[in-house]
Amino acid sequence: MAERDDAVFADARPMLLGLAYRILGSRSEAEDALQDTWLKWRSADKAEIENPRSWLTTICTRRCIDMLRSAHRTRVDYVGVWLPEPIHAPAEYGPEERMELASSLGTAFLLVLERLAPKERAAYLLHEIFDVPYPEVARMLGIQEAACRKLVSRARANIARAQVGHAPPPDRQEELLAAFETAIAEGRTARLAALLSQEVELCADGGGRVAALREILRGKEEVLSYVAASLRQYWSGYRWVRADINGARGVVLEKDGEVTASVTFAYDAAGAATGIYIMRNPDKLAGLAASIQA
Repeated sequence: MAERDDAVFADARPMLLGLAYRILGSRSEAEDALQDTWLKWRSADKAEIENPRSWLTTICTRRCIDMLRSAHRTRVDYVGVWLPEPIHAPAEYGPEERMELASSLGTAFLLVLERLAPKERAAYLLHEIFDVPYPEVARMLGIQEAACRKLVSRARANIARAQVGHAPPPDRQEELLAAFETAIAEGRTARLAALLSQEVELCADGGGRVAALREILRGKEEVLSYVAASLRQYWSGYRWVRADINGARGVVLEKDGEVTASVTFAYDAAGAATGIYIMRNPDKLAGLAASIQA
């Protein structure tokens, strides 16, 4: 019996982890939510559970919402810009699957989710990303179906206005990475400038642990100046490792064998880069470093 219970949870785990990560924006917190879900599953009366996968999803979702509410004050008081924890997502899928994965895992998409209320975020993800029917989502969240539909509709509108979730072909992503590296290594920005949106933003998350920008840089000219001057100076001795991060191509930077930063990008529908996201917080880099170096 215990082996069967373990198998049921193991089968649901990838979906639960993907849901929890998207709700919380943190792989480590998502793992905590799954551990709590597992403990409840082990102690539950299985005879009373008609649909184990739905039951597990309900418990995990509600736990994530509780964690999100508890984390609100911490994120409000966060030092500098808060960015979601980067995760290593190997591109082992076909082109369409990779684009779908990038659209729901990208940093820009997760930042838009961060602006939604907890239940709104959960309802949107359950219905739009994990294809859970409205009646079941409403039951999971303990609300009426009509209210659930309103939550999803409002979230969908907010995400559409933000115009996030675009994933250009891999060769375009590689082109941007090469241009970004050239700008930092050599100070030549013409190639990079041609690939950036006029309204591009650059954000860095140090979490108060390490030196990083405290404010968002906006506009192509300001971003290019910072990349060619400041980043060139700071990152001159780093080793560049290309990696699949949050469903798209990014880069991990190492110094003396330790991961010191990661960089991911956001794109518009035309394939121009609209966001450059630099993670410097060592707490948020730990999981990425372990998976990259494994």
